[in-house]
Amino acid sequence: MTVKERAKKEPQGLVGRAFAFAREAHKGQERRSGEPYFNHPLAAAETLNDWHLDDATVAAALLHDTVEDTGVPLEKIEKEFGAEVAFLVDGVTKLGRIKYRGAEDKAENLRKMVLAISEDLRVVLIKLSDRLHNMQTLDALPAAKQKRVALETDEIYAPLAYRLGMHDLSGELQDLAFPYLHPEEYRWLLGAAKEQYEARREYLEKMKPRVKKLLEERGIAPLAIEVRAKRYASLYKKLLKRDMDLGRIYDLVAMRIIVRDVAECYAALGVIHEEWPPVPRRIKDYIAMPKPNGYRSLHTTVIGPDAMTIEFQIRTKAMHDEDEHGIAAHWLYEERRKGVRAPSGPRLAKELEWVQQLKRWQERFTDGGGSPEEFLESMKVDFFKDRIFAVTPHGDVVDLPVGSTPIDFAYHVHSAIGDSASGAKVNGAITPLDRRLKSGDVVEIITQKGKKPSEDWLRFVATSLARDHIRSVLRGKGAFSRVAKMPTHAEITIGVDPHLGLIENISGTIARQGIGIASFHTDAGGDGHFRFYRIEVSVAARSKLDKLSLRLRKIKGVKSVKYRLA
Repeated sequence: MTVKERAKKEPQGLVGRAFAFAREAHKGQERRSGEPYFNHPLAAAETLNDWHLDDATVAAALLHDTVEDTGVPLEKIEKEFGAEVAFLVDGVTKLGRIKYRGAEDKAENLRKMVLAISEDLRVVLIKLSDRLHNMQTLDALPAAKQKRVALETDEIYAPLAYRLGMHDLSGELQDLAFPYLHPEEYRWLLGAAKEQYEARREYLEKMKPRVKKLLEERGIAPLAIEVRAKRYASLYKKLLKRDMDLGRIYDLVAMRIIVRDVAECYAALGVIHEEWPPVPRRIKDYIAMPKPNGYRSLHTTVIGPDAMTIEFQIRTKAMHDEDEHGIAAHWLYEERRKGVRAPSGPRLAKELEWVQQLKRWQERFTDGGGSPEEFLESMKVDFFKDRIFAVTPHGDVVDLPVGSTPIDFAYHVHSAIGDSASGAKVNGAITPLDRRLKSGDVVEIITQKGKKPSEDWLRFVATSLARDHIRSVLRGKGAFSRVAKMPTHAEITIGVDPHLGLIENISGTIARQGIGIASFHTDAGGDGHFRFYRIEVSVAARSKLDKLSLRLRKIKGVKSVKYRLA
């Protein structure tokens, strides 16, 4: 039943009331294409309805643009639809303020920030459904905005969907972005691959009855046999690794077999290999060894009739649903798994890399079950509950613990900025240095030449990095005191592949060698990214610089180290 049909059948239900409210709120508004604006939130809600998400999520999708675009206050949403729906709408509204203008070293932290600001994975799912419809209607926007939105989709939201196990959505978002980001390559691919696509699709469609009969003769009744074409964006990436030779792409069009259980997966694989010889080194068992994001399936490539290569993908219905919808697929199993006790929400070690957190979290719920209430509770993004993600005026994301202040932020950008901090602006407004920051805050540090840390800062800073730097300078053991005593000066040039924490690692390594930093500069590469750090230091002996160079080269992200004496 569609959202529209649900609203008509139960007009006083949560979805029905949200439908009527949003339609009225957006009345008279049009999108750039000229269609009624309400078509957009309705399309997002329909996607979530197809994923079998709960009523609160579907209602929030219908209402997700009312606060931002119609002037309806969030308090009214809460009064009419409850705190849960208002919380979801507010989360999507906050995500709408995040803009990405392209920089590989910033993308990963922006993905983290999306999750941290969301607090509840349902907010991310609403945002993904919103982005899907925006990409489907992107042609109505000006060219410059098309490219910005497509880049943001390709580098932030498609990878995020993939991390959440939503492979089908991730692939569709990449495909929708591809023509806008690589128009010439897209046109070439359409011309070069169209005939082969059609020929292989036709070949496999004719093979379907034969495969079905073959399996049924061995006692395997497939739930479905599908012919699936490789997506253009994925195909292009693979072609780049295959010298642009379409003949070396075996899975241009693949046959997908869906069976009841894991035993039938392996049985079906055996039947196919008995009938047609497999291509060496083309058998992949992602059931025994799933991909890091939880993907499970058997893949094999065989030499079929007429010497044509065929890729088969064999999986269970559960694996198929997880591949298509990832986290959202768990709602599909609520009725099937009633009575099975669900594990509690995730409490993963804070130091684990976030992809592993998502993977382990998802694995626990793949093997579990339980009530909708338990599952919804599990959707809280509590593996980021002790972190915040603040942003520099240039768009760099700084990962900090909860309770951090502008002083903590300053020292995580660079120790010299922390030492000389005299004030701060948060979201454009002057703010006290002891203010507790929140995820999404844009922080600008005001510095003063010759300024030194204040002992009072030790009372409120939250990070050991800031505390150690402050104490070091106050006790006269820091970089400033060393600079005054060391007569020899040098300039170190470090070639880098920037990532979060690299500056901190470099400056910390220098400090641990007893070398004082006099100044720190960045040189931009041709693409606008910072590629070189130039650091002026004061050092007692050249031998110390040789030892320092060896240590710097061991830091992840450091590509080269050179120095010259001043």
